Formats: sequence, C-alpha cells, structure tokens
Amino acid sequence: MLERYIGYAYLVLAAIGFAYTYAKSHDKARTAAQGGLKALRGVALTFAGVFGLVGLLDVFVPPAFIERVLGSQGGFMSLLAGSALGSVAAGPPVAAYPIAASLLKSGAWAPAVAAFIVSWTLVGFVSLPFEARTFGPRFALARNALSFVFAMIIGLLMGWVL
Repeated sequence: MLERYIGYAYLVLAAIGFAYTYAKSHDKARTAAQGGLKALRGVALTFAGVFGLVGLLDVFVPPAFIERVLGSQGGFMSLLAGSALGSVAAGPPVAAYPIAASLLKSGAWAPAVAAFIVSWTLVGFVSLPFEARTFGPRFALARNALSFVFAMIIGLLMGWVL
C-alpha cells in the first residue's frame, strides 16, 4: 500500500517542479517534458519485457523448484545460487526488483534474493571480457570475485536485518 503513495508523491513532486519550471521558462519546461517522455518510452519497453519475463517465471517455473534452489533449507547453496543467477543476468539493474519480488512470492529465501539483486548490479559476468580488455584480466577477475563474495555477505546481512 505504501508503494502506491510513494508513486503519487513522486508524481506530485514532478508536477510541482514542472509547474515551477513552466512559470520561469516555457522553453525549459518543454525541453524537460520532452526529455521525460523520451526517458519514459525507453523505460516502458524495458519494464514491459521484465514484467513479461516475471509472468513467464510465475507460469513456467514451479514455486517448488524455486523453493528447492533458492529456499532457506538450501542454506549456503541457496545463497550461492542467488548470487550466481544475479551474476549472469543481463539488463538494467532496476529490472532485478520485480523478478526478486516474484522469487520471494514463490518461496525463495530473502538472503538469496538479496544476493541476487546485489550480484546483478555488482558482478559483470556478461561484461567480463570487455572489462578484462579495458582494465586487465587480473583486475576484472579480482573485482568480480570480490563482488560475488560481497553479494553473498550482503545477502546474509539483509537476512539478519529482516
């Protein structure tokens, strides 16, 4: 329920900011509106794809499988699986949240889901070759390995806090 009010608060703040900008400069307000619409179009396509994937996940992956792989009874292996899934995921990090919500709903362990989210943003398995060419293989492997470990540690800490 709180999420809905947060969304409304953002809309109200944006409307106030737009009204203020419009009062000061019509041209700047028009530029801001065009930029906002352009960003909305880009994000809308991403979210449509993500929510489509979440729907497919809900339909084709049984909750019992998710609970077996990412559930609390798996302990360290569930944490490892959550970090591994997030590490190979591709796409904008914000896409991890609806997928994570679906995983939680299906019985995944909160620390494994937190590790999934953190590793999605920190570990770049998909971008590892580019990172290795840019910064060197030793740096790229060390950064990704440390990020993977820290994703699991953060997942455990989130489970302790929650």
